[in-house]
Parts: sequence; structure tokens; C-alpha cells
Amino acid sequence: MLQIENVSIKFGNIEALKGINLKVQKGEFFGLLGPNGAGKSTLMKIIVGYLKPDNGHVIMGNELVVYDNVNFRRKIGFVPQEISLYLELSAYQNLKIFGGFYNIPGKVLEEKITEVLKLVQLEDRKKDAVKNFSGGMKRRLNIAASILHDPELILCDEPTVGVDPQSRNAIFDMLMKLNREGKTIIYTTHYMEEAERMCPRLAIIDYGQIIAEGTLTELKKMLERQVTLKVLKTSITIEKTNELSQIGKLLELDGHYEIIPNEYFELNSKLFYYLEELGIPADIINLSRASLEDVFLSLTGRSLRD
Repeated sequence: MLQIENVSIKFGNIEALKGINLKVQKGEFFGLLGPNGAGKSTLMKIIVGYLKPDNGHVIMGNELVVYDNVNFRRKIGFVPQEISLYLELSAYQNLKIFGGFYNIPGKVLEEKITEVLKLVQLEDRKKDAVKNFSGGMKRRLNIAASILHDPELILCDEPTVGVDPQSRNAIFDMLMKLNREGKTIIYTTHYMEEAERMCPRLAIIDYGQIIAEGTLTELKKMLERQVTLKVLKTSITIEKTNELSQIGKLLELDGHYEIIPNEYFELNSKLFYYLEELGIPADIINLSRASLEDVFLSLTGRSLRD
């Protein structure tokens, strides 16, 4: 579906992207995870043809993406990070204008407007001025404007920034429905929870470089620790440090022990049975699994939100 080959671009002395290589298959929901300023938005603008890379190229299908090719953009729905709407106009008027950009015939456009307004749950607000919409409603209308022309590929650049939890869930449901219907989606975010929830396969980008790529399982396997067990220090556990060390690598920290279970205790059933046999109560035990945040921290030495 989409191939990004050795794409690089500089703005003055700043290397925004440094030899990006990615492949996205048709029908995928592919995530691009990274902190603000990592190069996510720059890459999206190159894919849609808004920016011309200094080196490398992007291929969609069998067609080379050419800078500023208006006809090619009709195959792509681009949801920018910034709200791109006419605030003084109504939702319906906005969609009429955006539909006109794609030369959608009048009758077909009316049908599409009705369809997308229903999808983004704004059909009852179609006559209202966008300036009176909440942030989440504007975001949803932004998405509606990007899919009026029934694109093959949808690029979503941080589509949930600044929205309330209800609108965020509505956006998730909407995009997943589009993906189930066969749309290929590339989704950028700096929220680890979103990437884990939405994207079966993703790439982690930092300082303009892809530092890891794969499924959630593949990325988490890069870590030494898949599971971490924390046990509070009490009179019971202090007496049983030797037994706890049988579980795996044990670190003694302020107020608790941290243990990385060995292969034998990777199964929760064996682990909890052993702890029960030791007489350690469940309410002083915490078991946590590796997250994308842990992967990012391991690869870069800093938090995703730094």
C-alpha cells in the first residue's frame, strides 16, 4: 500500500527526518508513536505531498508521491493536527466547501455529507456554527471533512489532542469502524495508551529516526523484563527474601522488593501459587507488564512525555 524509502528532510540546520524507511500494508491500522517534535507531522506532510523531502521518496500502490500533486491527494484523507475548519460557518457549510475541493457531484455530495455527519455523530448539529462546537466536536468534524471523498488512505495526525474522554472514545470508534470497512489508516500519537489500544503494528520515532518497529508483542520482547513483581516490605517478606529470590532477579528498594520473574515463574498461575504457599498476602503484591512507555524508555533513556 505505502512504502517510505530513505526519506530525509532538513529545515535550516535541523534534521527533521533522517532516512525514514517504513512499509504499511493495505488495510492496516498503523501507528507512529513518538514525543512532540519527533518528526511525526513532518512525515505525514511528506506522505500527502505538502512537503518535498531532500532525499528519498514515498510510493503509494505503484505510484510515486509527487510534491504538490493535487490529483494524487484525492486518494488520501488527511486529518491535520490543527483544526482546519471555517469557524463562522455551519458544519454543513464546511462540508459543502470541502466536498467542492474534490469536485464531488451535488447529489453524491449531499449523500456523503449525511453519511459522514452520522458517522461523527453530528447530524443534529449540522446547521450550527462551528465556533460554538466543543474541541471534541471540531475534531470529529475535521475527520468528517477528510473522508468525504472516500479516500484509500487516511492519515490522522494527533487527532485527539485536547479533547475530552467521551469525544476521544467516539473518535476511536469511528476510526476503527473505517478500518474494519477496509480503509488503511496511519495514526500518529504521543499517547502510549492510544497506540496500544488502536494499532496492532507501529513504529516508534524519536529525533527524526525510526528506533523500533513491529507488533506490540514484538516491541515488548525487546525488553529484558516482560513482567515486574513488586512486593511490599513487611515483617513477613523481610524474613522470606531467600524464598522470594527463587522467583527471579530480586532488587531491594525503599519500601518494597522488585523482582523480574525467571522463565519458570512467567506463568501467573505458578507465581501466585508460590506466593500463596509462602503466606504472602495478595494486597501487598503488584504485578505489572511491560508497556510501550517501557520500550521507549529502554531505547532512549527518557520518558515518552519528556
